[in-house]
Amino acid sequence: MPLLKEYTLTALKEDFQRLRLPGYRAKQVFHWIYKKGAREFTAMANLPDHLLQVLAENYELNAFVGAREYISRDGSRKYLLKLHDSNQVESVFIPAGERNTLCVSTQVGCKFSCGMCASGRKSFVRDLTIAEIVDQLLYVQQQTGTKITNIVFMGMGEPLENYENVIRAIEIINSHEGPGIAARRITISTAGYLPGLKKLMDFNRQVNLSLSLHATTDEQRTKLMPINKKYPLKEIIKACADYFHKTSRIVTLEYVLLKGFNDALIDAQRLSTIAHGLKAKVNLLPFNPFPELQYKPVDQKAMEQFESWLKSRKIPVTIRESRGIDIFAACGQLAAKISGVEL
Repeated sequence: MPLLKEYTLTALKEDFQRLRLPGYRAKQVFHWIYKKGAREFTAMANLPDHLLQVLAENYELNAFVGAREYISRDGSRKYLLKLHDSNQVESVFIPAGERNTLCVSTQVGCKFSCGMCASGRKSFVRDLTIAEIVDQLLYVQQQTGTKITNIVFMGMGEPLENYENVIRAIEIINSHEGPGIAARRITISTAGYLPGLKKLMDFNRQVNLSLSLHATTDEQRTKLMPINKKYPLKEIIKACADYFHKTSRIVTLEYVLLKGFNDALIDAQRLSTIAHGLKAKVNLLPFNPFPELQYKPVDQKAMEQFESWLKSRKIPVTIRESRGIDIFAACGQLAAKISGVEL
């Protein structure tokens, strides 16, 4: 049966016509799912029994059939979520004062095998559906008892390769009838998937774009991120520039520092040139190692020196704090420890 969370409100009203249900009932169901957080049809207290029966006979409500929660000493939480086909994905909740961010996955596994990321070690299986993306938000809100304020599509998978489902999910998440998270609090991260990046320019919402850059020459980047062989730096940088000019949204360049690989002064110089040309800001990321990877993290002093050099060139730069390292929820670690866990 179809999942209710696959539908926008308009689409659900249309499907209710097929079932000979009035359109206003769709709005009531939406309210229970997205405003009240109902995860059982029986929780929809003001709906008549015959409607609840129709819903139960024609739709599935939840995208997950099992879950496991891991709580970090820093307050972040990782959720291992089991889908109806027994595949598993991960989401990470990151509280920070009044800001509650959810890192969302968009695929089961990943095709691109980036050298600093565990997700690529888990073979690609399939795209997540609209409902499986949206329900990560709803499930985590219920479990934490906290309203999510920001969404980052930086979990397992390449969001722009699953473009249509990600965009439809954002439309639901952004809608007033749905969770109502502002577009400017939603960030899509890409490894440089050019076809999806070009499509995103025509998406009529002010979402943020984050490019996982991590290297400043094609030789470096292809070694670290094989996707660069198909979509080289010059093309990706031009597409990011086009995105900025069309949307006026500042692009963020994500750059994980790897000892002896991309942490030299010449790397900082090239990065500042790219950032200046794009009018972009830079997030410097500490590398979070795990078994089977050849790369090593830089120390704090080296990271601060790299940051200082960029600042001396007037580049907006932030060192992003790693969260959830002890539960393998930090940047690049998703899927590092789930292979033997069954729900």
